[in-house]
Amino acid sequence: MPEEASVAAITLAELVAGVHATRNPNERAARQDRLQRVQATLEALPFDADAARAYGRVFAAITAGGRKARGKRAIDLLIAATALSVGLPLYTRNIDDFSGLEGVLDIVEVTS
Repeated sequence: MPEEASVAAITLAELVAGVHATRNPNERAARQDRLQRVQATLEALPFDADAARAYGRVFAAITAGGRKARGKRAIDLLIAATALSVGLPLYTRNIDDFSGLEGVLDIVEVTS
């Protein structure tokens, strides 16, 4: 991981939703802890007009590869557009979610 990191506001929204998506109290507590660590240590990058414009490049790359930008995939593409718009690499545990974007954006797999 880089010394300085940020989180897409859309990713933050996914983490917030994740807290409420489980009925298991232990899992909810673990997710809440993770969310609080992220909020305390990372700046949230908004999906703004620059990210909206970057989304066009992301969308074009995906559709050129024969993939569709729907459902959860659409959320991942908005996250990618956020990183692209500010010129940052995208760090992810789910590198397959961003396949097709290798030539558009630096994508770094996080394994731990």
